[in-house]
Amino acid sequence: MDMKQISSLLTAVALLLLCGGCDFRTTREKAEQGDAKAQYNLGWMYYKGEGVPQDDAEAAKWFRKAAVQGNDRAQFGLGVMYDEGQGVPQDDAEALKWYRKAAEQGNADAQNNLGVSYARGEGVPKNFIEAYAWFLLAKANEYEGASKGISDLEKHLTAEQMEKGQARAAELHRLYGAE
Repeated sequence: MDMKQISSLLTAVALLLLCGGCDFRTTREKAEQGDAKAQYNLGWMYYKGEGVPQDDAEAAKWFRKAAVQGNDRAQFGLGVMYDEGQGVPQDDAEALKWYRKAAEQGNADAQNNLGVSYARGEGVPKNFIEAYAWFLLAKANEYEGASKGISDLEKHLTAEQMEKGQARAAELHRLYGAE
């Protein structure tokens, strides 16, 4: 087996584990019946092209159906799609909306992406203290990539600003905690 075949096999195994051994037909049936987890899984299948041709517009459609039902992974996925303009017009404010919904449910990936949005001023006014707080929360919720955002911001923040960010992170942790 070459590396591409191994990668495809590992992705297929991960998908089966993620959706409990589902196949496209079964997943689609459940998704069409309104099952949010199946809708998310179907969106993921279209996003990655697993068992179906890769299709960003279909992925966004199914992520949205699950996202409006409160599925934090679908909310995060839809945020990424708006952030990147995949299957939807690129829209920072819309990406931020979906990241926030997922972040408020404890999704550490979305919490990190909110930090990035505040640090860059994408969809919101640039706010390093708020960015720092979201990065700290993401790290507390075991998102390893948040450490880079934290260290990058610490180069630009005063001790007083870091203290404000830490207090804000503590508030966010009380409100939104972990998945």
